[in-house]
Amino acid sequence: MMKPFNLSETAIAKYLFFTGKGGVGKTSVACATAIGLADGGKKILLISTDPASNLQDVFAQKLNGQGTSVANVPGLTVVNLDPEQEAAAYRESVISPFRGKLPVSVLRNMEEQLSGSCTVEIAAFNAFADFLTDASKQSEYDHIIFDTAPTGHTLRMLQLPSAWSTFISESTHGASCLGQLSGLEERKDIYKEAVNTLADGSKTRLVLVSRPETSALHEAARSSHELQLLGIKNQILVINGVLQQLQNEDRVFHEIHEKQQSALQDIPDEIADYPTFTVPLRSYNLSDIANIRRLLYEDNVELIDDYKPMRSEKGLEDLIDDLHTSGKRVVFTMGKGGVGKTTLATNIALGLSARGAKVHLTTTDPANHLNYDLALKAGISVSRIDEATELEKYKNEVRGKAAPNMSAEDMAYIEEDLRSPCTQEIAVFKAFAEIVDKADTEIVVIDTAPTGHTLLLLDSTQSYHKEVERAQGISDSVSRLLPRLRNPEETEVVIVTLPEATPVFEAERLQADLQRAGIHNKWWVVNSCLSLVYTENPFLQSKARSEFSWIGKVKELSGEHTALIEWKNL
Repeated sequence: MMKPFNLSETAIAKYLFFTGKGGVGKTSVACATAIGLADGGKKILLISTDPASNLQDVFAQKLNGQGTSVANVPGLTVVNLDPEQEAAAYRESVISPFRGKLPVSVLRNMEEQLSGSCTVEIAAFNAFADFLTDASKQSEYDHIIFDTAPTGHTLRMLQLPSAWSTFISESTHGASCLGQLSGLEERKDIYKEAVNTLADGSKTRLVLVSRPETSALHEAARSSHELQLLGIKNQILVINGVLQQLQNEDRVFHEIHEKQQSALQDIPDEIADYPTFTVPLRSYNLSDIANIRRLLYEDNVELIDDYKPMRSEKGLEDLIDDLHTSGKRVVFTMGKGGVGKTTLATNIALGLSARGAKVHLTTTDPANHLNYDLALKAGISVSRIDEATELEKYKNEVRGKAAPNMSAEDMAYIEEDLRSPCTQEIAVFKAFAEIVDKADTEIVVIDTAPTGHTLLLLDSTQSYHKEVERAQGISDSVSRLLPRLRNPEETEVVIVTLPEATPVFEAERLQADLQRAGIHNKWWVVNSCLSLVYTENPFLQSKARSEFSWIGKVKELSGEHTALIEWKNL
């Protein structure tokens, strides 16, 4: 039986670990919990380990990785861990003991080896583990709350300690992979304590956050299963954004409500018996402390006289026309998880195909949901980068090249390299380069993973260039990749967002990151706009009206190259 997520009636552990599919509202629910407990007189530490964190937006003040008191919430301290900063600090901690002792060329090689996304993963877990095992923090705070990254990133981060530990313990030739292993051996006890704390039901509660949507609930079930395999079984389920029964229920309200209820009645068996709590859908934006503070408790529907839906100046067809006439060869859909990138990528591919283009549709998202059947029926070729498949393929390629010229001892050394977690990053990177290379003969439309994962993947095009060369030589596809991504005549990144605060802020940061990487972006899409749909329901009218300002902000960011897509009951 589902109950409201009421802090006074919910068992709250010392450590609360919020996780779930990107876009389900982890940050909002985690912040509401932190503020609610602090308002109740508790001393709270809220920590984000999410590379796509928006805590600074919620609290409207600068945050750092050490801890910042929140002026309007006495008793609350917020830590916002920046993965890149943590990686830089970790890199320096590894290299600094050798400065002045080793040649500059060797130090430069170490820096190259420590520049990959695997280092970011390790550095993030390092910081996470430190907070989780810090005895002074345990005594200072009543509760320590972690707002984590999207599920795939979080699970990989949790799996790293055991993965590296296995590699270290089995190594007979020393740590040979990239250099990220340096310094990890001495932290094994900290990692072990961190994972043990996560698995201790008397200390920790793992909060799976989902939406009342079929895909989000199935993702929560998958995450739950993988966490259980790690020994983390103390889980509860919080379903965010549940539409409450109200008066004046019109067609749109009824469709949303029925769709949600259908998903809730079909919760996957893996999580069906968990203690389950609900958080209502709210009509207001969760973009400030005042609204976060009342998220769990109240709404305030504003009555609107003579409500009229917004008029859309540009839509999906305008975007596809521009992609077609401008001759783009590579089209990405990027954005925060849950904004509709997958559906948009499919529709763009279908639109380009209908205009006579030869199209290849693919995804780099581990949680891929591409509609293959629809694309195949339209004559579109499709593919997916499966991490496990690409990993084995890469390993076999390296073995095949090395075996004829190496001794058994040397091959044992190579096998150790291939067992390291970094190998998977390299394998996925190579597959990504090969798919983009299809743009020579067809338009490649790529549905990417949630933002943090995407940027790590893009970063690997530079970070692993030297490592790929060391392992088996630079392929033509690899050497052509970066120039193609940075050429605005060939590549278009379509940034996808929703008409809400968090997705828009995240999309703005994504645009800045792309610009720093030298990657062009022209078009934005604001998906699932309720404000384009007529409704007679006051609650939905109020929610639709709250979208106006965010759509306006996106138009400013895009230079008016914004396509609006209305909400549909799909």
